[in-house]
Amino acid sequence: MKRMMSAVLLTGLCALAAHAAEQTVESRIVSVGLFKNGLAVVKRRLTVPGPGTYRVEDVPSPVHGTFWLESDAKVHARAVARLVDVPLAETGRAPLADELAGHEVVIHFRDGKIAPAAGKVLADDPAAREKSWSRAYEPRGYSYWHHASVRAPAGGMQAEPDRFLVLETETGRSYVDTAMIAHVEVRGTPAVSRQLRPVLLLSVADALRKPAAIEISYLSKGMAWAPSYRIDIADPKTLTLEQKAVIKNELFDVEDVDVFLISGFPSVQFSHVTSPLSLTTTWTAFFEQLNQNPQRGHSAAGQAMYQQALITSNLAAPSGDGPDLSAIPTGEGVDLHYQPIGKQTVLEGESIALSVASATAAYDRIVEWLVPDTRKADGRYIEEYERSRDPDKYEDAAWDALRFKNPLAFPMTTGPAMIVSGDRFNGQRMSYWVNPGEQHTVRVTRALSLRTKHVEHEEDGGRDIVYVGGRKFRKVLVKGELFANNHRKEPLTLVVRRHFSGDLLEADGTPRCSLLEEGVYSVNKRNELTWELTLKPGEERQLTYRYSVLVYH
Repeated sequence: MKRMMSAVLLTGLCALAAHAAEQTVESRIVSVGLFKNGLAVVKRRLTVPGPGTYRVEDVPSPVHGTFWLESDAKVHARAVARLVDVPLAETGRAPLADELAGHEVVIHFRDGKIAPAAGKVLADDPAAREKSWSRAYEPRGYSYWHHASVRAPAGGMQAEPDRFLVLETETGRSYVDTAMIAHVEVRGTPAVSRQLRPVLLLSVADALRKPAAIEISYLSKGMAWAPSYRIDIADPKTLTLEQKAVIKNELFDVEDVDVFLISGFPSVQFSHVTSPLSLTTTWTAFFEQLNQNPQRGHSAAGQAMYQQALITSNLAAPSGDGPDLSAIPTGEGVDLHYQPIGKQTVLEGESIALSVASATAAYDRIVEWLVPDTRKADGRYIEEYERSRDPDKYEDAAWDALRFKNPLAFPMTTGPAMIVSGDRFNGQRMSYWVNPGEQHTVRVTRALSLRTKHVEHEEDGGRDIVYVGGRKFRKVLVKGELFANNHRKEPLTLVVRRHFSGDLLEADGTPRCSLLEEGVYSVNKRNELTWELTLKPGEERQLTYRYSVLVYH
């Protein structure tokens, strides 16, 4: 028994000596790059004087596969749990033994018959508290914070409270049942408490002639930006475009740090998976996250998350115009744009709004009338219930719009655009990704003073039978008519876009007919007919077109 006690004592002394040999260093945030989907690219830097073990208490919860160390020395990283000093303002609900460790206290009991106990609260060693992982992947002696009203400590972990509080008294050692405590008096004014939190140990093995710099980079969740645009059209010929960014920080304090706003369509396949390096996850959680695919959810929630991901990334404007070859070539490498906004201070829990850039551009006021396709890929008519599922897609309406070229020196990323005329609000619509110098159209509001009508009918004499891939179709000839009447007191430029399935036979005027990508693999081509014409005040125009379409029989 004496040998066993000696071995336990020796083990504890070795553990305390090892912890004492750990030198605490602070890592400085060098830069933060913000995506729009809640991910941040973080770079930290620290300097070590020589070989040894260094403790970094600003521990990240990185996205799987994104944690990297770069240094001119050989560095090994290890994530462990340690008792660290935490300011009382940040403690939240810590275990009593950790919060009062090292302080002189007087404990009063619920049962008034028990005399108060006075002494110094003893701290324990976290290594002795932790249990090793089991093959069932059970976590160690800490759990996650779930209470929404309580701010979780860094790392999101908390020690499980012990039943007894150990006091060093004048007569020896007392073990106090925490369930019997009524209240505790703390002698003096403690500024900090001790809590079990994850830390990162960096082991530097090389003998260094000079201090070595270590850079830590990773992707983490909790800080992002949201763009928006303000377009002022008070001048009838020149608009003013301003881009604004709103940054919300739920990650950590950022003070006087270089911040970059990242635009593009980020491909982070494991963005939903927390690295197993983090002590806030388990192997069970890690494997479950690996098996998830949030972009292919079949549930309504999964589809909603996917649509939100698309909006917070970047989409090209839906148009059949094809690429604008007059756009200004910009950027090198992959299509991700880093826009520097200088050094910023955004503390955890704060949000800021700032202007990123502004420029002017010539513009045209137009009315855009998009007439959606009335048929499916197999030529049959789209049912009413399908239209009701996506009313925006099948909307047949004319819109006042602005047409201009992106005047900024960098791409306009996907985001809401608010249109004003001086101090008057005009409207707000989604603006999609636009390269510098590329032509762009932003809708403003419904053009109620332009009356429109669209009708089409099948002509007699078609109905030839055609077999495609063993399937039976009948060839139908269709005639369509478009009517537009200008009820304004001024002329307007009308852009008519008519989507249809099949092969164009003839059309009034000289419209541009372009293929749409959605019809690449369908039996019928998917086309867009585009007319651009000027309507005088009170003028009515009629446009006629004919096409053939294969209808599944």
